[in-house]
Amino acid sequence: LLSNRLFVSGCPYNIHNASAAHSIYSTQGAEIYKIQMTITPTNCLRVIVSILLYFNIFSFLHGFYSEAATFTHQTAFTTTFSLRHKLTKTTSSKIMSSSSPEIITTETTDFNQPVCLYHQVTIPTSQDGPPAQKISVEDLTPTLKSLLIKSQMKNGVVNIVSRHTTTAITINEKESRLAQDMEQYFLSLAPPDERSSSVAKQDGVRYYHNDIDQRPDSTEEAQRCIENGWDIHDENELQKWRDQEPINAHSHLLSMLLGSSESVPVVDGNMVIGQWQSVLLVDLDGPRDRTVGIQFMGYK
Repeated sequence: LLSNRLFVSGCPYNIHNASAAHSIYSTQGAEIYKIQMTITPTNCLRVIVSILLYFNIFSFLHGFYSEAATFTHQTAFTTTFSLRHKLTKTTSSKIMSSSSPEIITTETTDFNQPVCLYHQVTIPTSQDGPPAQKISVEDLTPTLKSLLIKSQMKNGVVNIVSRHTTTAITINEKESRLAQDMEQYFLSLAPPDERSSSVAKQDGVRYYHNDIDQRPDSTEEAQRCIENGWDIHDENELQKWRDQEPINAHSHLLSMLLGSSESVPVVDGNMVIGQWQSVLLVDLDGPRDRTVGIQFMGYK
């Protein structure tokens, strides 16, 4: 009792008489909620706990309070805290409910030696012939599993990144006829330029990127050419650079759509991927040998 006022579940209430049965009315706006409470040791304890919760003192008592207190009116603060408290209890177990997802949590508490390894890996093409702007799919999963075993990492994450602007990294099924479907579908999304060497090139299709005779047309691209060993201020060198530059704008666009990296969790020494899933390198301007970056971060 504080100056003839009481705090129940974080809300102030007025006490109107001093008899054994007290009438308590909410002071929030109109007198809407009426609570009849008999003064007993148990009820006094509930009042004390309510006061402590209102001032955010000894919040760890809330678990006991939520089981013991049976007041009619609860504030948003109390309700929110109760939900958060219950969620903390259930996220570490299997939730079974018709309206909730099934969640199985694996908690790792024993962390040993940390692991941070990076590999640059060359992936040989599985296709025959010289580069012809073909689309092919290479399975990185066996390489990743082999490197994971060598790393001795038990829990963590493996990051895979493409090191080319015309390749992509994705997770899906590695199946030969699906690979053919992927090629046909991707080429329908971004058909090759009519000036390209692709057998799938289409008349009337042109991309700005493929106007090689007008490049480099920005100081940024000119600087990149110089940094990569091309002295474009020399006319002969400039022409050599243009001659080797492929007509492959559609490959760049498809790479942007698919994405250049993936991250896969590692739990108990195994990558967390589905039964039919594989980590795939999609070459959108091949066939060519390609390189990927693979980084393991976690604990042994």
